[in-house]
Amino acid sequence: MAERKIRVLVAKPGLDGHDRGAKVIARALRDAGMEVIYTGLRQTPERIVSAVVQEDVDALLMSILSGAHDYLFPRVIDLLRERGVQDLLVLGGGVIPEEDVPGLKALGIAEIFGPGTPTEAIVKFVKENVK
Repeated sequence: MAERKIRVLVAKPGLDGHDRGAKVIARALRDAGMEVIYTGLRQTPERIVSAVVQEDVDALLMSILSGAHDYLFPRVIDLLRERGVQDLLVLGGGVIPEEDVPGLKALGIAEIFGPGTPTEAIVKFVKENVK
């Protein structure tokens, strides 16, 4: 019997209009054998969480460059909890100041990947940490 593929949702919350990095990550995950769903640009936290539930994903990767991570990431986490989503690996990436990372991790985001992170490192992290 074939092993179930890891299902990943790649999301761009907020009004951020740049998604090249998210698409590069989505492709790397796909090339590593994962099933990837990409939400596209300008997603609300509500839409992201709805997609997580509908698609029954194992991991959520959010990419943000707009500086609104301190509002949007916690909002997504709150909505996931409200919907009873458990055992979901949540990752963040983009331009996020180092001083904001501990607070985001304390909310339940497993890791934050900044610009220049090798795609192999992200793929490895997902494979090693999906429950």
